[in-house]
Amino acid sequence: MSDVTRESMEYDVVIVGAGPAGLSAAIRLKQIDADLNVVVLEKGSEVGAHILSGAVLDPCGLDKLIPDWKEKGAPLNVPVTEDQFYMLGEAGQVKIPNFPMPPLMNNHGNYIVSMGNVCRWMAEQAEALGVEIFPGMACSELVYGEHGTITGVVAGEFGKNADGTPGDGYEPGMELLGKYVFLSEGVRGSLSKQVIEKYGLSDGKEPQKFGIGMKEIWEVDPKKHRLGRVTHTMGWPLGSNAGGGSFVYHLENNQVYVGFVVHLNYENPYLYPYMEFQRFKHHPIVADLLEGGKRIAYGARAISEGGYQSMPQMVAPGVALLGCSVGMVNVPRIKGNHNAMLSGIAAAEAAAKAIKAGRAQDELHDYEEEVRTGAIGKDLKKVRNVKPLWSRYGLTASLMLGGFDMWTNTLGFSLLGTLKHGKTDAEATKMAASCKPIDYPKPDGKLSFDRLTNVSFSFTNHEESQPAHLQLKDKHVPIAINLPKYAEPAQRYCPAGVYEVVEKDGGPEFVINFQNCVHCKTCDIKDPSQNINWTVPQGGDGPNYPNM
Repeated sequence: MSDVTRESMEYDVVIVGAGPAGLSAAIRLKQIDADLNVVVLEKGSEVGAHILSGAVLDPCGLDKLIPDWKEKGAPLNVPVTEDQFYMLGEAGQVKIPNFPMPPLMNNHGNYIVSMGNVCRWMAEQAEALGVEIFPGMACSELVYGEHGTITGVVAGEFGKNADGTPGDGYEPGMELLGKYVFLSEGVRGSLSKQVIEKYGLSDGKEPQKFGIGMKEIWEVDPKKHRLGRVTHTMGWPLGSNAGGGSFVYHLENNQVYVGFVVHLNYENPYLYPYMEFQRFKHHPIVADLLEGGKRIAYGARAISEGGYQSMPQMVAPGVALLGCSVGMVNVPRIKGNHNAMLSGIAAAEAAAKAIKAGRAQDELHDYEEEVRTGAIGKDLKKVRNVKPLWSRYGLTASLMLGGFDMWTNTLGFSLLGTLKHGKTDAEATKMAASCKPIDYPKPDGKLSFDRLTNVSFSFTNHEESQPAHLQLKDKHVPIAINLPKYAEPAQRYCPAGVYEVVEKDGGPEFVINFQNCVHCKTCDIKDPSQNINWTVPQGGDGPNYPNM
């Protein structure tokens, strides 16, 4: 659609994504200079609609951005009161004592929150400062200037037919141009992926690693509710099949967040992450909590897990990558929102300084320097070996080695140096012939649910007449290659039932039900042939998470 004529609007800074990183950047820019013109573009139907996170929030980022957040009514209402860690077996559990754990694992001073609601509140603070925020505006293209600089984005294109041609009500969208563009799209963002590839930003870095995180909100019996309790588990049901674990957080209104993470470097293509999550809820420690309760929401998203050694270069001419677009999750803490906020602050300060000096569309090296050497880099460097140790040696050995390495890093050194990740998650998938199918129990409809039923609790909606935003590079690969070689794992790794292999006219056919997509990006990451390209649908489409 490069021949389409579009109107344009000019800003000082254009921010893609109203998550914690993008909103922090917007707020900080206006705090530094109220005259800066700042716009935030959000593909969700409202701010927070596509935000899904655990979440136990370390408030250090918010403390730096808005020190009086308590007085201003930030929705951080449930301080953590209790930390529990369990190793699960099929029928029982062993509690892991807190005292041998490194200090960074302590949740004292943190809060159980809905990051969706935190972002809604942050958007209010941003708008009060004069930031323009446009929800329902998916950014589908980058705008390039001379000499390969990025000068803006295309947003708000609506009304294409299924074949990609303009429909009767076609709207071409607008070019939003800026002195700098910030990409804060979250994990595996479609524009960020293009920038990383075009400018070779990952050259010389370790491959990014990922997990798939699935989450339900439950309303439980008040007698079983423990406000402020944080529980993490490892072990069953995953065992040696995959790395990962669970979280159970008790928040307000007798609600609990029940979540499950599966590392996407698993080998067996028959593994079914969603069903591992559903099976987990039948463990006695979880079943007892949820029995008689009611599931009220569901969602899923990928998590960046590569950490310190996987962060790409963060700047290119005219553009900076923020938060999970870079990968700033502290894996053992299962926390990244604080670093996302700090990255937004750092990017804003670098851009404001550059604009004041009369610069535009160059590389914001001050931002990258701050991320790598400041609080974010220090946070991630301490835990950089936990993920590769887990991948290499399994759960038990990595607990001991990783714990030891975190302790020594706390003291300022590591005997292990910086370990490599090696393969991408897609490359980790083994041939189906060398793996055993896994028998999963059927969901009971009380504690565990089939995917399509649960997807209805994500309140997902896509206009069906638009082009599928899940694109196959080669339409023949799923049946010709992935099915015979890998038993087509897309049928299982997708937590929303988007992909099916069905028998039609005497042969198998690959079906993409893009209407179900919850925008987790797992397909873009885990497909062993790297044949699926996740792009944005038209603005406002996708999940509509209430309190995730």
